[in-house]
Amino acid sequence: MTIGTIVRRFESLASTNDTARDLIRGGAAHGTVVVADEQTHGRGTRGRIWHSPRGLGLYASFILSWEEPHGRDAPFPLLPLAAGLAAAEAVLESSGAAVRLKWPNDLVHDRKKLGGILTETVFRAGSPGHAVIGIGINVNHRKPDFPAELRKTAISIRLVTGREADREALLDCLCRALDSWYNLLIRGGRERIIRDYEERMAFPPGTNVRAATARGETAGVFRGLARDGRLRLAVAGVTESLSFAEVQGLDWD
Repeated sequence: MTIGTIVRRFESLASTNDTARDLIRGGAAHGTVVVADEQTHGRGTRGRIWHSPRGLGLYASFILSWEEPHGRDAPFPLLPLAAGLAAAEAVLESSGAAVRLKWPNDLVHDRKKLGGILTETVFRAGSPGHAVIGIGINVNHRKPDFPAELRKTAISIRLVTGREADREALLDCLCRALDSWYNLLIRGGRERIIRDYEERMAFPPGTNVRAATARGETAGVFRGLARDGRLRLAVAGVTESLSFAEVQGLDWD
C-alpha cells in the first residue's frame, strides 16, 4: 500500500508515535499515517520533549512494514536517513524553503532546528518487521510561539520564507517522498541514500566535527557516512565509526 493511502487524523494526541504503535498492535496496514493538530507529550530522541502547539506544526507518524527476505529489522539502520531525505524534499517542494540535514535526525536551516525525526521499531510475534517514523516540522511558528529557551535554536518554514505555509500540502509531499525513498531502501538502494544524504548534510566531508557520547567528546574530521549510516570521523589518524545510538549531540566548525 502506498504511504498516505490511509490517514488517521486527530485534534489532539499525547504522541503520534505512541498512537501509531498501538495501531500496529491492532493490525494497522503498512503506509498508515497518524496526524495530530497538536501533541501534549510529543517526543524527540532520547526522551526529549518535542514542542507541538496546536495548529502550527506538522506532527505525523508513518507506519512501515516489510516482509522477508529483509528480516525483521533489515531496513531499520537507514530509515532515519531515508526519512530525512523525504522531509527535506517535501519542505522544499511544498514551500520553497531549502533545509539541510543534521545527522542523524534533524532538519536545520542556518544551524537552527526546523524539524526532527524519531524512528522506533515495533515487533509482534509471527508478524513482519514494523517501524514507526515520527516526523515533526515547525511550519507556521513565529518566534513568540516557541518557548523562550528554544527561540535562539529553533526556526520554522514561515520564519525562513516570510509567508504562511500550507500544512496539508507539506503532508501530501511528505507522503509521496517517503514512499519513494522507503521503496528505494527496501529494493537495495543503500548507496544512493547514503550519497544523497551526504550531499544534503549541513556539513560536508572534511569538516571538523565534535560528537558528544557517553564516553565523552570525540573530535575529528568528517569522512562521510559508512554503508550502515554510521558517522565516520578521522581521529588522530584513525577512522572511527559512530552509530546513531552512541551520539548524544553533534556540532561542527
